[in-house]
Parts: sequence; structure tokens; C-alpha cells
Amino acid sequence: MRSTLYLKFVIVYVIFGFLSIFIVATLTFNLTESPLEIEMATSLYREANLFANHYLPSYFSEGVDDSQVHLQLSGIEIQLEAAVWFVDKDGVMISSAVSEEYPSAPYEIEAFDPVESKGSQYQIGDYHEYFEEDVITVIAPVVYSYSPKGYLLIHKYVSDSLNPQKILLRASVITVFVIYILSFMVLLAFQYFVYLPLRKITEAATQYALGNLEYEIPVNTEDEMGYLSASLNYMSSQLRDMEDYQKKFVANVSHDFRSPLTSIKGYVEAMADGTIPPELHEKYLKIILFETERLTDLTQDLLTLNEFDTKNMLLNKEVFDIHEMIRNVAASFEGTCKQKKISIEVIFPPKKLTVNGDKRKIQQVLYNLLDNAIKFSEPDSVVTIETTERGEKVYTSVKDDGIGIPRTSLNKIWERFYKSDLSRGKDKKGTGLGLAIVKEAIQAHGENINVVSTEGVGTEFIFSLPRG
Repeated sequence: MRSTLYLKFVIVYVIFGFLSIFIVATLTFNLTESPLEIEMATSLYREANLFANHYLPSYFSEGVDDSQVHLQLSGIEIQLEAAVWFVDKDGVMISSAVSEEYPSAPYEIEAFDPVESKGSQYQIGDYHEYFEEDVITVIAPVVYSYSPKGYLLIHKYVSDSLNPQKILLRASVITVFVIYILSFMVLLAFQYFVYLPLRKITEAATQYALGNLEYEIPVNTEDEMGYLSASLNYMSSQLRDMEDYQKKFVANVSHDFRSPLTSIKGYVEAMADGTIPPELHEKYLKIILFETERLTDLTQDLLTLNEFDTKNMLLNKEVFDIHEMIRNVAASFEGTCKQKKISIEVIFPPKKLTVNGDKRKIQQVLYNLLDNAIKFSEPDSVVTIETTERGEKVYTSVKDDGIGIPRTSLNKIWERFYKSDLSRGKDKKGTGLGLAIVKEAIQAHGENINVVSTEGVGTEFIFSLPRG
């Protein structure tokens, strides 16, 4: 009875083995055919684009002649064992390199259409009946002066991609026998690497749902499970930091509201107690109006603050006089400068200078830079604002003779909420947001801002804008 059962088991095992070999052989042939074609096509496409982008444009700039192009095409033909054609944008053959296995290249490709592959990287067929059997064809544009002047075509027989199938088939048959032995090990590995980590992740999800955000999943691997565990741990830490984020958000808003409100309050009090005589009221009312308008704009920033974080800021660009803006921003600091005995010096070219940008955000940039310069300047010093025109750019410099920035802090000053040790005594109420906002606003314009600073000597910020 036991021998009969054993015999049945052996027969079933043998039948299963033969079926496995047959299925594996069939599947290996069918499943590898398309990937091998895609792999070959991808390789051809990559090589074609590399060559078309780095070498062939020189032909249209007369950097290389026909013989040099043919030599380069021959190198590709030898490397890829394929037919290589170089045509102009109308399909007329410029040069070609083909081996004996391929037919010679035509003088002109009839009905040439460089986009006939309809978005695919390659096409399979006899390519306009120029080949007797199917070939993989890739087409790469040769761009010169921002427009395609020609195309590089590489053709390779589809049958060449099937040679590795024999090796894969032999390896697959051998693998079938090993699978029987390794199946149990696979189950153990599945339990250790998948099932147990999933149990831990499920437990973590349950704990988070119950409000226990302190629960942490141990991360012992660097695979997908480890990445998922680390992501959930990061999510829980972000949820714990939500309150801190809200505080930072409020600090961000208050940073830009405090200065204009202080300025408005100071001017109104000075007008009310007679410090500012009535004949100067109109001048300071204009400054108050300017600050009020800026507060209105800052209120609107509450709705667009996320644009800074998503790097997708929408700009309302216009052409405006940068000198007029600088004068208006500088005038808003008149009261603060008098208190600290600091003077603002402007150095402008004699002609009117216009720039193209988002007026409100550039105004905010100037305000933040000037506010920092005054804040960290010593009494009886000078803050200089200078504009320079160079080509199609306008450079604006805000320079002070203040405490300077330590060299170790220069790369960190753009970080949100960062404050150097030297700034803490001067700016106890500061939040460290001004320069972060400045940099993001300038980068949103596609421009740059640089800083030059020497500790104990002063600091200069220089940013560029396109000329209007």
C-alpha cells in the first residue's frame, strides 16, 4: 500500500516535472521575446540619441565633413551590428554604414515621416519594404539651432534579439529543478521578509488610529518594507510636529506684518502728539498709505504662501521702475533710521531703470533686505542701495556696515527660521524667515541672489532681475 502510494507520488512528481519543463520552456520563449525586443530597441534608441546629440550636429555647423561622418557611422555599425542611416529632414540620405547582412541604403526614403512611430521609441517591420525581414527601427532627431536638421536611423534585425533565448531556456530548465529544493526556503523568506513586517505595520496603523503617535516601527531592512516602515515613522513624527508647524506658520505671518504695523503706529503717534508738524502730514500720510497697501498685499500672501513650499509660485509680472520702488521702500524706514541714527544712501544710474518682475514680491524682497541691513547696523552708519545694469540684467545691491555674518553661517542663512549666533543679540524678536522668503521669491523669477559678508565689517546682498 505504501509502495503504491509512493509510486503514485513519484509518477505525479515526474509528470509534474515534465509539465513544469514544458511550461517553463514555452513561457520562457513567449515571455522573453517581447522584453528582449524592447531591451534591444531601448539600447538602440539610447545610442542613437547619444550620437545624434553629441556628434552629428557638428555636420550642420560644418565642424565635420562627409568622410568624418561616414567614419563615425561605421563605428556605430560595427559596435551595434546594425544598418545606420543619416538623412536630412526630407529623408534624403546624407551618409550611411551597413554590413553585408543588410541591404544597401536608398538614395532617399520614400514618404519619410520621422514621427511615424506615433510616440513610441521604436517600430518593428520591414521599414517601407527596404528590408526582407522585420527590423527594429529607431529614429533620433539631429538638432541644430533649436530645430531638427536631420535624423539618425538605426535598423537591426528582430531575429538578433532572439539569440539570448537559447541561453535563457537552458538556464530556466535547470532552475526548475532547483525550485523544488528552494520552495520551502522561499516560504520561510516570505514569512520573515513580508508576513512579519506586515504584521508590524498593521499593528502600527492600529496604534496610530487609536491616537498613539509615539509608536515606532523598527526598521531593520532597506527594501520596500523597510521604506514603508520608515515612511510611516516619518508620518507619525510629522503629525507630532503639526503644532510646531502651526507656530512656525504664525511666526511667518507675524514676521512680515510686524514691521509695517510698527511703522504706521509710529507715524500716527508722531502726527497725533505734534512731533510731525501739520505741513508734513501729507508726506507721512503717503508713507502710511504705502505701508497699508503693503499690508493688504501681505494679507493676500496668506492665500499664496503654499506657493513657496510647492515651488510653483504664480507671478504677476510687469515692467516697473526699480528706482521708484527703492525710494518708496527706503522712505518707509525713515522713522526707524532716525531712531538708530542710520542713513540710507542710494546710488542710481542717471537714466530711468525698469525691470520685469512681480512688483509686489520684489517690493517684499527689498523690504526684507533693507530691514535686515538696518537691524544689524550700528548707530551712525550708512546703508547703501545701488543698482547696476549689465547686459539684459539689472543688479540691485543692499549693503550695510553692520556686524556681518560668520563664514560658517553663510550657507545656512537661507534656511527658514535659522538665526546665526551673532544675530540673536541684535534681533531677539526675529523669526529667521526674511531671507528664506527673499531667496524663494528671487528664485521664482528664475534669478539669483548672492551674499558677501565679513564678520565685523558688513554684509552685501546682490540680486538680479531681467531688464524691462
